[in-house]
Amino acid sequence: MSDIATNLDGRPLATTGPVLIIGSGLLGASAALALRAAGIDVFLDDISPTSLALARDLGAGEIYRETMAEPRLVIVAVPPDVTSTCVIRALRDFPSAIVTDVASVKSLVISEVLASGVDVSRYVSSHPMAGRERSGAAAADRDLFIGRPWVVIAHEQSSDLARLRVRELAVDMGASVVELDAQGHDTAVALVSHVPQLVASLVAARLADAPDEALALAGQGLRDTTRIAASDPRLWTSIVSGNCGPVVEVLRQFHGDLADLIAGLESGAQHGFGADGSVGAINSVIEAGNEGVARIPGKHGGAPRRWAIVEVLVPDKPGELARLFSELGAIGINIEDLTLDHSAHQRVGSARLMVDPTRAREAEQELETRGWRIVSH
Repeated sequence: MSDIATNLDGRPLATTGPVLIIGSGLLGASAALALRAAGIDVFLDDISPTSLALARDLGAGEIYRETMAEPRLVIVAVPPDVTSTCVIRALRDFPSAIVTDVASVKSLVISEVLASGVDVSRYVSSHPMAGRERSGAAAADRDLFIGRPWVVIAHEQSSDLARLRVRELAVDMGASVVELDAQGHDTAVALVSHVPQLVASLVAARLADAPDEALALAGQGLRDTTRIAASDPRLWTSIVSGNCGPVVEVLRQFHGDLADLIAGLESGAQHGFGADGSVGAINSVIEAGNEGVARIPGKHGGAPRRWAIVEVLVPDKPGELARLFSELGAIGINIEDLTLDHSAHQRVGSARLMVDPTRAREAEQELETRGWRIVSH
């Protein structure tokens, strides 16, 4: 490894190795790949020999042996139900190392570590808000944390040095640091992560026995809503079971909103279109949803901005999407975001491109002159 570790942009890193990562799943292996790409020595440990060997073979680091140098930093990246046990063991086994974990729940984990009697001054919990519906080292990506929030959760006994080292780790991974306390973190992730996962799974579960003719009508809206329903059941069972209190509070509010909607729809079902209460109930739900969506931070974490949508039909052939991007680049128009909708019955897809509203018409005209079919709205 290089004597001076740098990130992918060539900037020197504050994090120094060796770094021991306990757990070789998605987060652990992604962090390992990012650190290795920056020139930092990484050791790997995992209770599963197969998972450990896979992470090693993917280039995430060396399998840790007791004869190796003591790590300067330990990252515990295991499921929440065993996180505190691994943190406590790391604090005992490596008396000079800073220790952090990346578990998705904090109050329970931190309270168990603080009650263990070990030196907790070297421990600062953290949580990168990054992930995928796929799990395991095979899904790892060294760029997984770039541009994502990384929550740092220090406790009263955390040393200033430990807090600094964990903040430096987050920055070196390309993330933006957010400091919260444990309860604030757990309440926040219940709202923006854990309940959305459960709701997506509940919606997707209705499809298990759906008739084929109904599924044939599925569009991008259903795919967007249910994408995360493909997540690992074992991992999410561990996550949600460790954050039941905050999750149930959000679900109670959801339950109340759902009950009001059902009552309105029942009136409509009995009395027909425009029945008392039905229209208002539906409108309230949609409007409240609009308000919520408008508050989700926009690109680069800034205030949300309304982009114009240019919808282009893309032939389902190799290189066509790349050609579309290349021609937009030649026109000088930046793609702020995009979604792809694949037709189930035709060899064509629809690319919905979000662009600067002042240049949307120009983009449509230029693309049409180049032979692209634009979908009018």
